[in-house]
Amino acid sequence: MRYTLIIITVLSLLTSCSHGSKKVKEPQAKPNVLFIAVDDLNTWLGCLGAYSNAKTPNIDKLAERGILFSNAHCQAPLCGPSRASIMTGLRPSTTGIYGMVHDDKIRREGNPATQDIIFLPEYFKQQGYHTMGIGKLFHSHAPDSVFDESGGRVKGFGPLPEKRFVWDGFGTSDRKNYGRTSTDWGAFPEKDDLMPDYQSANWTIERLSQKHDKPFFLGVGFLRPHVPLYVPQKWFDMHPIEGIQVAPYQANDLDDIPSVGLQINDLPMMPSTEWAIEHGEWKNIIQGYLACVSFVDHQIGRVLEALENSAYANNTVIVLWSDHGYRLGEKGTFAKHGLWDPATKAPLLFAAPNLPKGKIIDVPVEMLSIYPTLLELCHLPAYEKNEGRSLVKTMLNESQPEVSSAITTYGYNNHSIKSDGFRYTIYEDGTEELYDYSTDPNEWNNIADVAKYQVKKEELKKCLPINSRLWDRHSNYTFQPYFVNQKKRTTGFDIKAH
Repeated sequence: MRYTLIIITVLSLLTSCSHGSKKVKEPQAKPNVLFIAVDDLNTWLGCLGAYSNAKTPNIDKLAERGILFSNAHCQAPLCGPSRASIMTGLRPSTTGIYGMVHDDKIRREGNPATQDIIFLPEYFKQQGYHTMGIGKLFHSHAPDSVFDESGGRVKGFGPLPEKRFVWDGFGTSDRKNYGRTSTDWGAFPEKDDLMPDYQSANWTIERLSQKHDKPFFLGVGFLRPHVPLYVPQKWFDMHPIEGIQVAPYQANDLDDIPSVGLQINDLPMMPSTEWAIEHGEWKNIIQGYLACVSFVDHQIGRVLEALENSAYANNTVIVLWSDHGYRLGEKGTFAKHGLWDPATKAPLLFAAPNLPKGKIIDVPVEMLSIYPTLLELCHLPAYEKNEGRSLVKTMLNESQPEVSSAITTYGYNNHSIKSDGFRYTIYEDGTEELYDYSTDPNEWNNIADVAKYQVKKEELKKCLPINSRLWDRHSNYTFQPYFVNQKKRTTGFDIKAH
């Protein structure tokens, strides 16, 4: 008996010594993920300076409890390719997805980059998560069977009045060949609960109130502030016209833009800034946009409150992102569609139990980083096909790249890079733009040909994609003559209506 006690004591001491003075912690449950996507949300937020008196108290509150990237950029200034990039972890130049693509056509044989890709929610499913999603997450909703539980999406961007209020959606465009947009603005409908985003929030809140036996990945994709800029009157009332500040604009701003850039920016179905000035609608359009932002902010607040009151409040990673920015008169129009800051820059926020709170990071980063960042925050193995880099070390101040950069691609071989206080853009024909934000924050003066900037330009050029894949056969953009022509010219394929 005495001999047995001695053996037990010795083994106990050896075990204690092998771990030093630290206690071995029980492995914690994998964190849940709340994945919030907002369509067409630019950086006019309270937490980013409240430009034009933007009112976003719930997004601001989320920024206070986590990390806000103030200089995050999309990989394409159009929802289809941007969301495909986020969900695959691949650049548009790798996949050839430069336009819209049906959710079920992203991953397919015939595209070597995507034929075996694991979508972001699928990766979590493979790691033992219960996956749920509602609303606009991919371009429409999601490919078949991506989510264990899907709430689907209400088709379109309604509800819609019988007649448009202001804009007909055609403008001066070729109606027969290029159709129209849903661009319009005004107070409609009467109540919030008639809006799909309200219903999406309800569905998400219900899932947060349920008991889940597995960690969950819960995605909610909100439609507003995507056009039409319709929300109930009370949201317009929050933004009186007299308090609205218009965006920076110069009538001759496009005089130094190369031909391809002008073609990309030719959006006759959208209201132009000159039209808005002439008809006294500029502030009304901005009011409609801000009203939609405040409405969707409220829906986000409802979801965050439900999480806070749930059993998952202390073990959930939150990410909020938008697929691109939105121009509200900058560079002559009201649209995304461009390789300039107002179109490429969008909010990106992370909140998690072990992340700092109330921190703003100003270096350029990419939406492409969402996939690998979520994996690291959830202590999951890295996915080797991800082309973005995790932002966790940056958020924790463990390391910072010497030069942080963000690349946006719009169509085949049109690339723009934001880095080191500059934006450099090169179009498919080799023409260029260069902007120095220290002297030109509005991107009004193209200095690509100025001698003293040639070294900087060459440095930035080295960071751009070396190879670009031609247009994927199933990726189209029928609203824009330039993209219709570029796809046919470079691949021989006619763009089909998507």
